[in-house]
Amino acid sequence: MIEVMKNAFRVEDLRKRIIFTLLMIVVFRIGTHVPVPGIDTNIIRELSSGQLLGFFDVISGGAFKNFSIFAMSITPYVNASIIMQLLTVVIPKLEEMNKDADGRKTIASISRYLTVVLAFVQAIGISMGFRSAYLDYSWFNVCVVALSLTAGTSFLMWMGEQINDNGIGNGISIMIFAGIVSRLPFGLISIFEYISVDLVRIFVGLAMLIGAILMVASVVMLNEGQRRVPVQYAKRVVGRKVYGGQNTHIPLRVNQAGVIPIIFAMTILMFPGQIASWFPNSAGAVSVSNFFDPNKFMYQVVYALLIVFFTFFYSAISLNVIQIADDLKKYGGFIPGLRPGRPTSDHLAKISQRITLAGAIFLALIATVPTLLMRFTSLQLALGSTSLLIVVGVVLDSVKSLESQLMMRNYQGFLK
Repeated sequence: MIEVMKNAFRVEDLRKRIIFTLLMIVVFRIGTHVPVPGIDTNIIRELSSGQLLGFFDVISGGAFKNFSIFAMSITPYVNASIIMQLLTVVIPKLEEMNKDADGRKTIASISRYLTVVLAFVQAIGISMGFRSAYLDYSWFNVCVVALSLTAGTSFLMWMGEQINDNGIGNGISIMIFAGIVSRLPFGLISIFEYISVDLVRIFVGLAMLIGAILMVASVVMLNEGQRRVPVQYAKRVVGRKVYGGQNTHIPLRVNQAGVIPIIFAMTILMFPGQIASWFPNSAGAVSVSNFFDPNKFMYQVVYALLIVFFTFFYSAISLNVIQIADDLKKYGGFIPGLRPGRPTSDHLAKISQRITLAGAIFLALIATVPTLLMRFTSLQLALGSTSLLIVVGVVLDSVKSLESQLMMRNYQGFLK
């Protein structure tokens, strides 16, 4: 790996890209400590102790509890991208636009405008929701806070696109990755402190370390796992040239939905508990908080079932087997033993459902096992299941990006 990094820094273009990415991460981390004017951050820390807001704080790298200009992180852009992806499946015009490069650029521009709108709406809600945290509550200060938060999210979106153009890896993912990893040293320090004062025995800490390594290995297997469906292309004679005739495959990913099912399931289950925490003196709110307690067994069962449901839902949307079958038929491709068209799409759908079921169950286990470990060991894991999936996914994506850049220049990369 050291030799690979040396090769990367020998190439001037790659060296500039790596340094540019690191500088953008530094700017992001500085921005998480730039406070929004007119807000008492101590009150924000007290109010954001709930699970949902705590999850937002993890994604933003501590910017939410600091109530900095990056408090909303890049989540409005992620939401806008998901909305546009769903609309592309539902609206025929957008689906047609998504098939060519110019149309995809137009959809990307619409996503940017939608991000600003969603960010401003979310910022208004946050600004009015934390009314008690204002040093001087007025409509002018509410507008200032909302505009500051919206500007912070817009700036992060711009930084992410700059990384896409001039850096290494996916810029938006890099921003989320930097926020999550920034909390890792504090989590490790707290574990060592627990062990040093005998609150946790040393063998429990070693077991946690082994469990963390196995979790990372499992996430890598889940992200990289795929079913390769063999495809053949018929030979075509055009003039004096022969086209086609080669063998290839269609890679169907085991985890087609990525981390989105966990985020959806977590948000749905955390939202009622977060609302109930704002009314501590209400008997109904106490009942809701008890029902949506993550330490309860039923909570984990419902959590796992929701993950399985959203995995199937999002995989069905993101993987259009009918379109794949039509494209194969259009370019003379076929799966051996199957006729083009409907039989091919049915075969792909059947395979997709099988591997999605395995991936969904595996994803549910990865999401629930860390909570069970924390319950039995009384330790707070530095990275939760969602954070771990994001971190591993971003690292793999960045490594592949650097790999492709090195291979283009005849250097051997990480993967052999």
